[in-house]
Amino acid sequence: MTNAIHAESLTKRYGDTIALDGIDLSVPEGSVLGVLGPNGAGKTTAVRILATLLRPDSGTAIVAGHDVLKDPNAVRRSIGLTGQYASVDEQLTGRENLELFARLLDFTRPDARARARELLEQFGLTEAGDRRIRTYSGGMRRRLDLAASLVGRPAVIFLDEPTTGLDPSKRDDVWNLVRLLAAEGTSVLLTTQYLEEADALADAITVIDRGLVIANGTASELKQIVGGRSLQVRPAEVGDTAQIRTIISRITGRPVDEPARGVLSAPIEAEEDFTSVVVELASRSIPLTEISLSLPSLDEVFFTLTGQGAAPASSTENDKELVR
Repeated sequence: MTNAIHAESLTKRYGDTIALDGIDLSVPEGSVLGVLGPNGAGKTTAVRILATLLRPDSGTAIVAGHDVLKDPNAVRRSIGLTGQYASVDEQLTGRENLELFARLLDFTRPDARARARELLEQFGLTEAGDRRIRTYSGGMRRRLDLAASLVGRPAVIFLDEPTTGLDPSKRDDVWNLVRLLAAEGTSVLLTTQYLEEADALADAITVIDRGLVIANGTASELKQIVGGRSLQVRPAEVGDTAQIRTIISRITGRPVDEPARGVLSAPIEAEEDFTSVVVELASRSIPLTEISLSLPSLDEVFFTLTGQGAAPASSTENDKELVR
C-alpha cells in the first residue's frame, strides 16, 4: 500500500530544547493515523513540518507524493489542516467563508458557490449557511472549520486536536465526519489527547514523548504492551462472590481482585480459561449481570509508556497557526 505520508528521522530544535529527535511517521493512503502524546511531546511540531509551516533541522518527509522541502507548494495544494482553534472569519457567514477559501484556491466564482453549497449540505449546515459565524455553536464552528479544510478536496488532511472543547455529542459528530473522510479515501493524521478518540478512529497509533516515537501499532497491539487480557465478572448479588472467586482462581491460577464494589477481576492468559469459567458458572446456575474478557485501556497504555495520565485536551505547543 502506498503511503500518503512518509517521514524519516525528522528533527527540530528550539535553542536547547529538542522538539523532535528523529521521528518516523507513515500514513497509508485512505487510513487514519492517531498521534498521541502528552503536552509538549512534539505532536504539533511534527504536523507543522509535514504541512510546510516549519522546516525540519534534518530528516525527510513526503506528503501526497511531494517532498515538503523541495516542493512545498505542491504539498500545500494537496493538504488540509484543522487545528484546535477555528480559523474561520466570525464576521462572515458560513457560506461566505467557504466561498472565500475556494476563491483563494483559484476556484471560479460559480465553482466556489457550488463547492460551498456542497460542503454545507455534507456537514449539515445548509440551514445555517447564511448566518454569521459568531452566531454558531462550538460544534457548528468545528464542522465549518473541517468543511473549510476540505474545500480543495485534499488527498491528505491534518487534524490537530480537532475536538478540543466540544461536548461528547458534538465530538461524536466530528468522529463520524472523520470516518466518512477515510471511507472516501482521504488520508488523515489525527493528533489527540482524547485516548478514546484514537481508539475509536485510528487504524494505527503512534505515541510520541519528548520528541521521540516510543510506540507504534494498532490499538490492540499497543494494549498488549501493558499485559494480557483480564476477566471481569459482576455477580447479580453483590455479596455473592466467595464461590465465584474460588472458581476463577482455580481455573486461571491467578489471584482475584475487586477493582470496584461487586466486580471481580483476574488476569487471564488462555482463552480456553475464559470459556471454562463461563461454562462452570453456568453449570452451577450462578446468576451474573456481566462477564467479559477485555484488553487494557489506552489510558493504561498511555500511563505505562509516558509515566503520566492523559492530560486535558490542550497543548502548550504553539498551535494556533493554521494553513489551508
